[in-house]
Amino acid sequence: MQVTETLSEGLKRGFTVTVPAAELEAKRDARLKEVAGNLNLPGFRPGKVPVSLARQRYGDAVWGEVLEQAVSDAMRTVFEERGLRPAGQPKVDLVSGQDGKGADLEFKVESEILPEITLPDLSDLALTRLKAPVSDEAVNKVLEDIAKRGRTFEVIEEVRPAAKGDVVAIDFVGKQDGVAFDGGTAQDVNVEIGGEGFIPGFAEQIEGMKPGEEKVITVTFPEDYGAEELAGKEATFDIKVNQLKKAVDAPVDEELAKKMGFESLEQLKDLVRKQIEGEYDQMSRLRIKRDLLDILSGKADFPAPEGMVEAEFEQIWSRVEADRKAGQLDDEDKDKDEETLRSDYRKIAERRVRLGLLLAEIGRKNGISVSGEELGRAVRAEAMRYPGQEKQVFEFFQKNPQAAESLRGPIFENKVVDYLIELAKVTDKDVSLEELSDIPPANI
Repeated sequence: MQVTETLSEGLKRGFTVTVPAAELEAKRDARLKEVAGNLNLPGFRPGKVPVSLARQRYGDAVWGEVLEQAVSDAMRTVFEERGLRPAGQPKVDLVSGQDGKGADLEFKVESEILPEITLPDLSDLALTRLKAPVSDEAVNKVLEDIAKRGRTFEVIEEVRPAAKGDVVAIDFVGKQDGVAFDGGTAQDVNVEIGGEGFIPGFAEQIEGMKPGEEKVITVTFPEDYGAEELAGKEATFDIKVNQLKKAVDAPVDEELAKKMGFESLEQLKDLVRKQIEGEYDQMSRLRIKRDLLDILSGKADFPAPEGMVEAEFEQIWSRVEADRKAGQLDDEDKDKDEETLRSDYRKIAERRVRLGLLLAEIGRKNGISVSGEELGRAVRAEAMRYPGQEKQVFEFFQKNPQAAESLRGPIFENKVVDYLIELAKVTDKDVSLEELSDIPPANI
């Protein structure tokens, strides 16, 4: 095999590779002999089919297979011998010899490569872990929310207009252009005036209606509404008020705890406190991870492959455009023009790529990997996110191994982060919940 370097600019490399025709023909002949030995054709004993017949029937397919393998093997050899690691799928252009008529195979290959990364000195790595205590008020707030979900409704006998805080039992029929749409009809549904859970503007237009009264209201579905055929569309609803009701929250007492399967209210409180502590611990980890990544970002002073940055940017930008279309841009982005937004998010994309490469190198040099068991747990956790569809999710991952592999990256990153936090000098600091929740933007 003959190799000539044709490009060496920054992280870009290019080569012209020539593979001798004799080498390819030998591989083709060996493969055809193997194919012939496995053929089962009428008139021939097993293993006795002539190679010439196999060549006649399968020659083109075998040549394509040999050609593909030869290019793949040659590329791998070119990069490995030079200690280069491609940063993505190399671009290959066949120049000559691909027709299999006796000429040497010549092809060109171009690729960005991963930069050489010298691991930074982390011996002085110092981090602060923020911790917030769980207050009795936070526990009581959760218990009140639990009690609210178990509330009952008492009918208001007085005939009067519905006011904020009232619950109105209504029948409704949703229509578009005068035609009822699927899923838009219901009877005796409870709607809280001033509450959440319905289309914006729905409950507000029922306020002031009395039992027995009917009305047609007009609403616009949110852009991100779950039913695509209704998202962002205007619709009318024929409303009939049946009753006014008053919500009565269940008291937070021993009876509430027993209804939920606990032996006592104290046991329920303990569980709630542990769940809140778990949420605070997650926020604490986010904060210390952000601080760690900010430190590492300052040490990641190597060039990032343009192709990887562009791919990361395109993923980020598609989400930004979706948020902009839905009117959900972050406050700090709302007044920026597109050029500024693109510049800011490209910096974020470059930061992510650099950090990803640095974390990968730290993990590689320290023998950190993701086991099959860990990947299996991640697949099970993903399936649990879709109650009732777990079987379909498992089948999807079984049929699409690359989808399961996409879960490996976050697991690996978290293991490297855990390794670095364990390595660092960590100082615990008690703060308020507000301070813990206030995650600053990344340094870019």
